[in-house]
Amino acid sequence: MSVFRKIIIGTAVPVLIVIAYAIWTSTTRNPYFPTPLRIIQRFQKLWLFENFLSDVVPSIVNLFAGFVIASVLGVAVGIALGRVKVLRLLFTPLLDFGRSIPAIMLIPPLVLVLGVGDNSKVAIIALGAFFPIVLATIDGLRRTDPALIDVTRSMKLSRWKELWVAWIPSASPSIAGGLQTGLQFAFILMVASEMLAAVRGLGHITMQAQLTFDSVSVWAGIVLLAILGFALNTLFVLGRDRVLSWYVASRAASRAR
Repeated sequence: MSVFRKIIIGTAVPVLIVIAYAIWTSTTRNPYFPTPLRIIQRFQKLWLFENFLSDVVPSIVNLFAGFVIASVLGVAVGIALGRVKVLRLLFTPLLDFGRSIPAIMLIPPLVLVLGVGDNSKVAIIALGAFFPIVLATIDGLRRTDPALIDVTRSMKLSRWKELWVAWIPSASPSIAGGLQTGLQFAFILMVASEMLAAVRGLGHITMQAQLTFDSVSVWAGIVLLAILGFALNTLFVLGRDRVLSWYVASRAASRAR
């Protein structure tokens, strides 16, 4: 299937939903459901000019900072726990306990300790994204083919060399899945943290609009969040497919059989 056909099929349902919503709002005067034209006008005014540098950019910076911290620590800790049995036995109960706590519940204590500035937002994002990444890394290492490890050990490679040429490449698809899930968690927590305790950001502006019953601004914020979430996931998938091109090609070849 060509890329053009994929785009047409993928956008068909969203376009139909927007058309149906436009038709409904044109005949129904509900203050909580503004017309698409009003939403677009408020979107242009609110996010493209007035609040882009003051609110959109800081939110994205916090998102990336927290996600990078979670990625580095998650992969490193996952490799350590996945490869060292003693560490896995010691820290797996603690890991299970930590991931059972909803990250959003940690926003109040982190805000009390770190304040309402960017530090608390980055910490919340990093903490929430950490657990899916570390668990996916451990799972990927444990799923490594024992035959592959036997081959590397027959070549008498060092532990570090064996890790880089066998364990990590074999676990990389699972790690990529954990990173993608972690990015989704990070995006959600970015918005949630700004809604609950912030003086700027996407979530803060949207929450203020809700408190003042400014439904048009609320919908404009929802549209922006949808666009950002879709764009981030698309960029991640493109980067993942480029880095793991060998895996994507093998999957495509297996499906073609």
